[in-house]
Amino acid sequence: MDLDLALVRAFTVTAEHLHFGRAAGQLGTSQQALSKRVARLETLLSVRLFEREGGVRLTEEGERFLPAAREALSAGDKAIAVLRGVGPSIRLDVWGHLFAPMRTVAQAVEGLGGVRLEPGPGRDWPSVAQALLRGDTDLGFGRVHPLPGGTAGLTQRLVRLEPVDVLLSTSHPLASAAELRPSALRTSTLFCPAELSRLDFLHRFADAFAVQRHQDGPNLGLDHLAAHLRADPDCFTLFPADAPLPDHAGLRSIPLVAPPRCTHGPWPGARPTATPTSTP
Repeated sequence: MDLDLALVRAFTVTAEHLHFGRAAGQLGTSQQALSKRVARLETLLSVRLFEREGGVRLTEEGERFLPAAREALSAGDKAIAVLRGVGPSIRLDVWGHLFAPMRTVAQAVEGLGGVRLEPGPGRDWPSVAQALLRGDTDLGFGRVHPLPGGTAGLTQRLVRLEPVDVLLSTSHPLASAAELRPSALRTSTLFCPAELSRLDFLHRFADAFAVQRHQDGPNLGLDHLAAHLRADPDCFTLFPADAPLPDHAGLRSIPLVAPPRCTHGPWPGARPTATPTSTP
């Protein structure tokens, strides 16, 4: 039996969404055409891959077939890449709210030679973890996070420690300092460009160094962040030392130095990679 990869792709995308309409939208086809492709594959394999009543879900046979189907698609993509004369490709997802991991990725790409990166759609750690577990991406890159529950089969490696500055108004009481330790910030207000519970790095910083006061605000970009800090001399936030702000007027960027060791992991900032344990 020769597998038609177009039919296999129809199956894997439908298995990912468990919804024929959304899967058809991703594939750029109609729901009717997608249903026919999946039905044709089921006929060729002589098995039922999906239960369709009461919602779409994989059958036992569909669950068994899915990992092999993804491997078949990956092999097909590699074969096409060889014919086109392009180098090997790595599917990469990045995440990060405060830091911009793509700045580090861009530096690494320069030394990769013929390796080609294919960016994925993942924008936060939970979605990237699930993509890695499904085999939809090869590598995740972003701020250090504890591996959440349900991620057996993943591992992470520390690849970079990133220096962090304290960003505050020139009217802040600490604005004249040449450098700051975390303990000096306990009586100031930490400004968070989202709910603190969503910002793992800032959340862990506040917990580790007993910063009790914080303000949550919408993430409206760097200009809004800078304007808020200029307007409130009690606020500060943390910012990557090598990421320039568009406008420094009325602000000070002060190195954050020598925090005590704590049980919350590397400090002040770190970037790990997360990869499936089966991937070399």
